Amino acid sequence: MPFSRALALSSPVDEAPDLRSLPTRRQVIAHPFVEKLRGAVQFDFFAVSGLDLDGYRFGSGHSIDTDVPPAFLDAYYGDDLLKVDPFVKASMSAAMVVVEEEVYAETPPPQRLQYLARTFGVLNRTLFPIRRGDVVFGAVAFARATPFTREEVDFLGEISEVMHRVITRPIMEKFSAQTLKLIDGEIACLRFASLGKTTDEIAAASGYTPDTVNSYVKTAIRKLGADNRVHAIAEAIRRGLIN
Repeated sequence: MPFSRALALSSPVDEAPDLRSLPTRRQVIAHPFVEKLRGAVQFDFFAVSGLDLDGYRFGSGHSIDTDVPPAFLDAYYGDDLLKVDPFVKASMSAAMVVVEEEVYAETPPPQRLQYLARTFGVLNRTLFPIRRGDVVFGAVAFARATPFTREEVDFLGEISEVMHRVITRPIMEKFSAQTLKLIDGEIACLRFASLGKTTDEIAAASGYTPDTVNSYVKTAIRKLGADNRVHAIAEAIRRGLIN
């Protein structure tokens, strides 16, 4: 089973008509990519947070795929700990790995958070921010009873962006066009453009006039926040709009 499809088959992604209907916290069980990664570096829990979509970025608590115990998450969010967690605060502006132990040495956590972490074994959190330029839109975090070694941290850092993309791909493929308000014609023109076709070639392949093709590409560039056609294609691929 392809990694990108595994979550879709074991989650409510297929059943949700829009992104707002999707549960913000999604429990992931035995995802093949995660299990293969565990074979390289053992960890107790993981969390993939944030989407590169307005309102769903890391720190909002609006998009989390994880195997952290639901009872821990219920208590964490029920007590509004996201707003006072020093680890999360440090992660929001981080350019590189954030290690819980180092953060706590500077800013001790609330006692309630310490209690929950010990009770559920969510310890030694280590987080890797996922960025687009200066924007931290996502994060991948791992937790383990014992601290990760430097070699393990380096490896997890190398794989974190891939992991974020794999886990969130079913969501992005289904909802990013809807959320960004791209229409079918814009996506079709970007898909043909990604194959190296010119405006006239896209027109011939799609049935649109050259003027319509140019219009669709321009509006797609604007909606994706891109600088030009090449940048728009790269953004469309990264966001799962085209393969």
